[in-house]
Amino acid sequence: MSEVRYAVVDVETTGMSPARDRITEVAVVLSDGQRITEVFSSLIDPERPVPPSITAVTGITDAMVAGAPRFFEVARQIVEMTEGRILVAHNARFDYGFLREEFARLGYRYRRELFDTVRESRRLLPGLPSYSLGALCEALGIEHRERHRAEGDARATAGLLHLLLKKREEIEKTEELPLTPSLQAKIREVPGEAGVYYLHDHRGEVIYIGKSNDLHRRVQSHLSGAATRRALRIRQETVDISWEVTGSELVALLLEAAEIRRHLPRHNRAQRRRSRRVGLFAWHDEQGYLRFTLRMAGEEEIPLATFGTLAEGKELLNRLVEQHRLCQKMAGLYEGAGSCFHYKIGQCRGACVGEENAASYNMRARRVAAMFDLGQENFFIIDRGRHPEERAVVKIEHGLPVGYGYIDINDHFFGTEALHECIRPLPHFREMRNLVVNYLRRHRVERIPF
Repeated sequence: MSEVRYAVVDVETTGMSPARDRITEVAVVLSDGQRITEVFSSLIDPERPVPPSITAVTGITDAMVAGAPRFFEVARQIVEMTEGRILVAHNARFDYGFLREEFARLGYRYRRELFDTVRESRRLLPGLPSYSLGALCEALGIEHRERHRAEGDARATAGLLHLLLKKREEIEKTEELPLTPSLQAKIREVPGEAGVYYLHDHRGEVIYIGKSNDLHRRVQSHLSGAATRRALRIRQETVDISWEVTGSELVALLLEAAEIRRHLPRHNRAQRRRSRRVGLFAWHDEQGYLRFTLRMAGEEEIPLATFGTLAEGKELLNRLVEQHRLCQKMAGLYEGAGSCFHYKIGQCRGACVGEENAASYNMRARRVAAMFDLGQENFFIIDRGRHPEERAVVKIEHGLPVGYGYIDINDHFFGTEALHECIRPLPHFREMRNLVVNYLRRHRVERIPF
């Protein structure tokens, strides 16, 4: 029996947008990877009318949800049932997005590891005409009762999960291919230090670039398994490895980003995307309160920080709101009328209802904004080097990282002139600034102004 435990979820809703719409029904089906072990299902009062178009699909009416529990009344049970389990859903972004949004309205950060049966079906069962849940169940002989109802869809998804796990195990057994002796020898040479590594094909072309605080462990892990078809392709195409030890994790982050931009490796898909990103912005309202908002950042805009997804931004902002006792409404994290949820439980001091004035509130809000702001400062960041007698140096000019280098602390006393001279230039773009901001937020490092 698998040691991994799963929680298969399905939600029915009043629409397609987690930010605007609400859950009308939820089901959680627990599985050990081979069989269903427990089931929970409940209608949910969405506290708004169910649109006729939704009723036509799900059969859920206003009369059915009248008197049903509201989400907060079942929230604890959902948390407890899914704790320590991989969350499974068919088109997981939809169901997970609604769950996270419902929990966010309660001031709770809900986070689980995901297994998307749509994505896994496309990967493990290629060539099918449709990957909808109904079509998959029909093609694979999976029982699917009460379509478009939470429990029926969750049970069917659990059946699909069990089939996919068995298929994945079969593929992994047949696709495990030994590495060549020369590549195995090269892996043994990779040091267990922080840095950036490059995977090369038979022409010497760089096909993948990554960074790690332990290059040896990361490269070995990267080339030893075939958990996905992409991982298998990378392993099959790799004939050589090169690397650069950086010592500093920050230097590794900056160098990785710069090198991906320079080489554009074909397997660094996520980092090569040029799509717009979610930005965190700060602004003052008419009453003088410093407020925050998360939205898509335009090409010419410079937000305080950027995130790959809205959920990622909300997770960090929720954590900062809790730490600094800010108002959920002022941070754009609560939509309800009246006071925010944190005010009701004593965590917000009442900016949302005018009980805390702007001057008092902004003292804490400015501390949060400052965590993301390098301003127009000029300074060096001094970080760990590649060996104990060395320090890494990152140069920040007008709030942007412009280069890095190393200096030997035993040579002589060094001033800013020596720091300037050791710098190797880096290209600077918006993502580089955010890497520095995020690193400084998590690490204590020395700063030397110039």
